[in-house]
Amino acid sequence: MDDILHIAAKVLKTEAEAILALTEKLNSNFERAAEIIYKSLGRVVVSGMGKSGLVGKKIAATLASTGTPSFFLHPAEAGHGDLGMVTADDVIIAISNSGETEELIGLIPFLKRFNVSLISMTGNPRSTLSKAADVNLDVSVREEACTLGIVPTASTTAAMAMGDALAVALLIKRGFCEEDFALFHPGGSLGKKFFIKVKDLMLTGDALPVVLPDVSMIKAVMEISSKRLGITIVADADNQIAGIITDGDLRRGIEKWDKAFFEMKAGEVMTKKPKTIGEDELAAKALSVMEQHAITSLLVPDGDGRPKGIIHLHDILKKGIV
Repeated sequence: MDDILHIAAKVLKTEAEAILALTEKLNSNFERAAEIIYKSLGRVVVSGMGKSGLVGKKIAATLASTGTPSFFLHPAEAGHGDLGMVTADDVIIAISNSGETEELIGLIPFLKRFNVSLISMTGNPRSTLSKAADVNLDVSVREEACTLGIVPTASTTAAMAMGDALAVALLIKRGFCEEDFALFHPGGSLGKKFFIKVKDLMLTGDALPVVLPDVSMIKAVMEISSKRLGITIVADADNQIAGIITDGDLRRGIEKWDKAFFEMKAGEVMTKKPKTIGEDELAAKALSVMEQHAITSLLVPDGDGRPKGIIHLHDILKKGIV
């Protein structure tokens, strides 16, 4: 077991050192690469074979999700028709540790003919691919992490880290913000946080529990129970919100007035000026208000102060908004 842990620790240390060494390789080439992509009118097309291709897929995905339109192009398939996806406005990022990958080298005449910008990411600045590129990013490593010294480990980690550095640099250069990120992730928790509004989740119409101020508390309790929200709105004869009665009000009322509580009117028990929220507010904001005031529901009034909806904590949480 100790040997296994020692090996694992050595691998992690080697890869960490490979990434740290990249900071010394950062120079004007990185700035030029970022500027070429930033000024491009097309997309970033990332390509690589084998393990470099897998790294390229991740880099393309990271760029795309952070405001830089990007996709992965398999270099072998590119030579059999997929080059039709590439336009003169695009930028190619070609990844090859040796810089001599045959499938990538084969793309160079096409890229030169159509004046497609080429950024290479190699471990050999003197390689064929590096020399053909408009700019080369040096991702060379001192050694691979594997004991054989031939399995792509530290080199692929370094390439992926350089891709992340490029994506983040472009993200900042574009002024890409949290809301922009959410736009490209509508199915994730961040997308839900920024795009689901109160009106998307609130209960309306017959689902709303509503009583008049002069009804007995027995009827108010029946209304609370039948609508299963733990709350009822108290609205006056003009349907203006006068207050609310919650499960908590019921418990406190029984403790305070005992049996006489059920002979009282809803208007005598209700909490006046209940917490409300607008229907166009984000559901995440409704959740924040609920947490702040330790409540589970918010009233949603219309523009004239009439009850339009109720948004409940459980409905927010069911959507994965946290």
